[in-house]
Amino acid sequence: MAERFHPERIRRFRFVDYELDAATLTARFHYALDDAHRFCEEIVFEGGRVPSTEAGRSALDRALRHLHLVAGVSYYKAAVPPEIAIDSGPLRPDTAAFLDRLYLHGLGEFAYENGLDLRAKIRFPSADGPAAAPPPRHPLPRCTAVPVGGGKDSVVTIEALKAADEPMVLLSVGDYEPIRDVSRVAAVPRIIVRRRISPLLLELNERGALNGHVPISAIIAFILAAAAVVYGFDAAALSNERSADAANLTWHGLEINHQYSKSSAFERDFNALVEREVLPGFRYFSFLRPYSELAITAAFSRAPGAYRKVFRSCNTAFRLDELRRGRRWCRDCPKCRFVFLALAPFLPRPEMTEIFGGDLLDDPSQEEGFAEMLGLGEHKPFECVGEVEECVAALVLLARSPEWRDALLVRRFAAAILPGLEDPDRLVAEALRPASVESLPERYRSMLPGTLTPGPSPRGRGESEETVSLPPSPPGRGGPGG
Repeated sequence: MAERFHPERIRRFRFVDYELDAATLTARFHYALDDAHRFCEEIVFEGGRVPSTEAGRSALDRALRHLHLVAGVSYYKAAVPPEIAIDSGPLRPDTAAFLDRLYLHGLGEFAYENGLDLRAKIRFPSADGPAAAPPPRHPLPRCTAVPVGGGKDSVVTIEALKAADEPMVLLSVGDYEPIRDVSRVAAVPRIIVRRRISPLLLELNERGALNGHVPISAIIAFILAAAAVVYGFDAAALSNERSADAANLTWHGLEINHQYSKSSAFERDFNALVEREVLPGFRYFSFLRPYSELAITAAFSRAPGAYRKVFRSCNTAFRLDELRRGRRWCRDCPKCRFVFLALAPFLPRPEMTEIFGGDLLDDPSQEEGFAEMLGLGEHKPFECVGEVEECVAALVLLARSPEWRDALLVRRFAAAILPGLEDPDRLVAEALRPASVESLPERYRSMLPGTLTPGPSPRGRGESEETVSLPPSPPGRGGPGG
């Protein structure tokens, strides 16, 4: 049996170096815990090309240098040693401060689950020095990359940009079944980037390394910056909703947000760093930031029906071990429950049952899981799910639906929660009303589809007295479908 790994014995985490194999477009990132445990992660840009210009090669090198620093979070967390070392030398103070924030907040859930206080531990080495030379301008063609993960949110972004005739390419990190299927329905070209985690990390996890959630979206953000140079696109349109800014809980005075690396705070920090140090002119943003998950789900229900047969948000579909990957919704995780709850007001009940392989809202074993979604648990689940308020808004819609109001859990939760609501109509309206679009680059604001703010819900099925009037699209934003 392999010797147990002792995280507390590790004194230093090292960023060793990185390199690029130009022939295969394989970037290799090297890390070490002390000198005893050495890791190599590989990221392969399939079908990409190294730029022919000096400015392009410099931009790619700068993107990989920062990706090296950010992807290290997966290996640092194995022991969270008291010292962080960068073999190539200390960073500029503003870069070190960016990484301090990312590692602290991006590992917030990991720290909470492992009972660790990382505030005194995470200190990236920095030193003042001569002002760094600004990155050379590397022109990028107008094209928007849409990261696709096989779920509903990216479908809404894809269909809106298609309707606006925006030049577009899909991009996935990995090639999982739901991603392939959604991309096929979208009929948009897709870039595949592959990430190969060091086998040693997986081995240490089995031998006692610290483990837990990492800010994977931050790693993908820097993969996108490198990919912009390798493949040629000037923007990445994410599909993160406004609830990604909401913390799950506060612990030791620190807000713990499972979705920190999907938040608008991270987005601002990332864009400032990339403009200053990596690739001026590249834009990274969430196209769906003004909207709640509930509004996005309503818009998804109006996308081409072929998507509903193939989309999947359940994490079992994305396990590293191919033999353990789920082929359907597991119906036993927060993401399955949230998507079911949010989508049910907008689709017929038989179709929902067919999509998920069961009726989750008529299953008593699901009660505890839905209670967490609806604010009756200790805190919002550590998953990419909507806020409690929009879950309750979905419950309001379901309780008014002739098709859903007799479902076991709808009846139970409606009786427990709805009598205490002061203004259910206002709750629904606020959940569906868009926020400001100031976070979006100007060129995308007119592309937001009117269907993101749904019209009358189908829950009444022709019974007009059941229909609640929902807010119209904001002026000037009635794009395709509005």
